[in-house]
Amino acid sequence: MNMNLQSSSNSPQQDQLRQPLVLAVDDNEDNLQLLAQLLMLIECSHITATDGQTAVIMAQNYQPNLILLDMMLPDLDGIEVVSRLKQNPETMEIPIVAVTAMAREEDQQRFLRAGCKEYIKKPYIIEELEATIRRCLG
Repeated sequence: MNMNLQSSSNSPQQDQLRQPLVLAVDDNEDNLQLLAQLLMLIECSHITATDGQTAVIMAQNYQPNLILLDMMLPDLDGIEVVSRLKQNPETMEIPIVAVTAMAREEDQQRFLRAGCKEYIKKPYIIEELEATIRRCLG
């Protein structure tokens, strides 16, 4: 289980008052670092998890404004993570963006039907990822 809380400046409490909190979930550390850098650039605080079970726990504990979820995780697949989050009254309203290398239309539709608000294909196009994050944060 890997949990990491980072913010771009000041204390986490101060940053959370003015910056959205994003939970980034990916079992690949390089992908997490890329997401973390982008989130800092667009002035979002972020927390990270490297597996599905940790992601569910962190979403419950931290109540992020958005979850960026890799759909292929080692312990729980992304659909199961989405299902658990959407069944829990504490996390059911958190928007989830599926982050996936699966580019087939039926996979993308399955993610949306499961409860994801949007999806982003890997490898990322940074401008597209940033636009999706901003759109989901409102």
